[in-house]
Amino acid sequence: MTQTALAFLDTRRSVPSRQLGEPAPDDTTLRRLLEAAIRVPDHGKLEPFRIRILRGEAKRAFGRKLAKRAVEANPDLSEAKREKEQRRYEHAPLVLVVSARIDEESKVPELEQDLAAGCVAYNILLGAQALGYGAQWLTGWAAYDRDVAKLLGMKKNEHVIGFIHVGTPAMEAPERDRPAYDDIVSTWEP
Repeated sequence: MTQTALAFLDTRRSVPSRQLGEPAPDDTTLRRLLEAAIRVPDHGKLEPFRIRILRGEAKRAFGRKLAKRAVEANPDLSEAKREKEQRRYEHAPLVLVVSARIDEESKVPELEQDLAAGCVAYNILLGAQALGYGAQWLTGWAAYDRDVAKLLGMKKNEHVIGFIHVGTPAMEAPERDRPAYDDIVSTWEP
């Protein structure tokens, strides 16, 4: 067993999106990252995942549309919260929207299809860190809003798994408390 690979997993951190700046991966590096990230367990070979790339003006326009949607959903939203919604996607130079595209005709349960898409999102986090970038997987209300899914061009059988913010960390990500092995792992005995 290579301790190097496990040591890498021991250092995995989410870097807060507000701490992510330029540069983001260039097109060639991003393509390679995403090619690696989609190598996930995929029961039935359904490929139940999609990735949308948001950067530059498209990312800012998306933020403006989300702010508008937030106000439509909650007309009493304070000005500070409106501003926060509009700026939510402005910090990191790259946002990857990972979605699950569910094949409702398949014998593969929906949960397994969601998990495959979740593995893609997690692989992006690991791959970004391996390349020297930082990343954070966020959801929030927008991940569960059907109008936002439509805004992203998703059909009825597709939904957001997460918004993965990627960029260069402005600071080292802090460690946080992690679960204790003995609290999580047990041996089943009949």
